[in-house]
Amino acid sequence: MQKKILITGGAGFIGINAADYFIRDGWDVTILDNLSRKGVDFNLKWINEEHPSRISFVKVDVRYDQDILNRELSAHDAVLHLAGQVAVTTSVLDPRDDFENNVLGTINVLEAVRNAPTPPILIFASTNKVYGNLEHLGIEETKVRYDLKDYPEGISETQQLDFHSPYGCSKGAADQYVHDYGRIYNLPTVVFRQSCIYGPNQFGVEDQGWMAWFSVASLFNKPVTVYGTGKQVRDALHVKDLCGLYKSAIENIDKARGEVFNAGGGKTNSTSVLEFFANLENNHDLPVQYDFSEERRGDQKVFISDNTKAKNQLNWEPKIAFQDGAPMMIDWIKDNTDKIKIFYA
Repeated sequence: MQKKILITGGAGFIGINAADYFIRDGWDVTILDNLSRKGVDFNLKWINEEHPSRISFVKVDVRYDQDILNRELSAHDAVLHLAGQVAVTTSVLDPRDDFENNVLGTINVLEAVRNAPTPPILIFASTNKVYGNLEHLGIEETKVRYDLKDYPEGISETQQLDFHSPYGCSKGAADQYVHDYGRIYNLPTVVFRQSCIYGPNQFGVEDQGWMAWFSVASLFNKPVTVYGTGKQVRDALHVKDLCGLYKSAIENIDKARGEVFNAGGGKTNSTSVLEFFANLENNHDLPVQYDFSEERRGDQKVFISDNTKAKNQLNWEPKIAFQDGAPMMIDWIKDNTDKIKIFYA
């Protein structure tokens, strides 16, 4: 029987890459999206051109369309729940909208899974922001980056949760709802606390998708603002590696169900903002024009994901090194300047 996966928020950056990945792996894919995010029209056009007979689309808002969710989810073997509000800064400006997108929307998806005759596997995209700003862990400042001196391998899933910012609260609440629904209703749920995801089809903006945003800005000579010192560190995970993790969880659901995993590039794929600027200029001849402003509320000075649990239980670790993945991202941007110009106009 043909395998079927449904992706909420499937017209976004991660969603459209996941759709392409699973189609190439032999799945039929249904995308659910309310099309509210700028750039999703480019993504839908691209995926339909790549796979004209293997993709279905349903316009749905997970906050309101419970009947459609019930119908669509029950017809699939797996659900990848990506729909939501994705930026800390936006959550600070409008916490109610952030709550409705991330908490109410997730509850509606969970209820559709719970009430399905045969509950599908539910993969939920959480965030490293559920761990808070980590200031209490002893952060060291060096010339070009911050370091967690007592956590050389990064932060593991045993780190205490600390929902900092409305976004952290909403994603953290959804994270815990998914985890507990799996436990209390015996549903096949899996939570991934994702770090900095990058790759093709990413229309990065100042609030989200920072590596793509800085790359575009440097290519088009747009000045950018660095909030804080520029020494903030993230571990970068290529979206294709993330999709491989989703697949591994589905194929090993007996080991993955009810579990929470960190999902990042790890210490070998970490970069600070200043280091990324140097990479753009020295390796790609793309100098960045920037100035500084005060640190944004809710930001983490450093986060590196310890992926040991995913490696041990799902036999997964990143395959695409950042030094290889970053040029791939930049090449995609250069090859799609027509879309980029329209998006950033």
